[in-house]
Amino acid sequence: MEGKPVRISKISFTQLMTAQDANLAGNVHGGVVMKHIDNAAGVVAVRHAQSNVVTASIDRLDFHNPAYIGNLMHVQASLNMVGRSSMEIGVRVETEDMLTGARRHTASAYLTFVALDDTFKPKGVPPLILETEDEKRRNREAMARRSVRLAEKRKEKACQRDNAACDV
Repeated sequence: MEGKPVRISKISFTQLMTAQDANLAGNVHGGVVMKHIDNAAGVVAVRHAQSNVVTASIDRLDFHNPAYIGNLMHVQASLNMVGRSSMEIGVRVETEDMLTGARRHTASAYLTFVALDDTFKPKGVPPLILETEDEKRRNREAMARRSVRLAEKRKEKACQRDNAACDV
């Protein structure tokens, strides 16, 4: 399977935040931000795998600053790492006050998606071609996060099998 560079699947989009996205105080709901993050990451994963994909996990989702009604929400997403059938996508969300032009880092997240075949079983995806130093750094960081995720999964399974294996 031929590899694909990060630039082929990365995306960015902008969405105006309206009253339907917010609470009565005018703050955009975290769930709205999360939905945009998941959608952006899903598009990146589909573009790379060229198949159906599902969200397997959200490794991290950090909210840094609020978004308000009337803000433009800018969402950027790109691949950080590719495994056999899984892909880690990094997403950055910024909001812009259109009246002042001020931009704030609103949220960041790392999501893992799995590519699926026609029978909804995991399928292989093309390897990732890293072209820039930034892409190589993001890939190293993603591999470290993956190691931590897998260790946590092993620990959880051991805990389910034997209570004595659990840290209380």
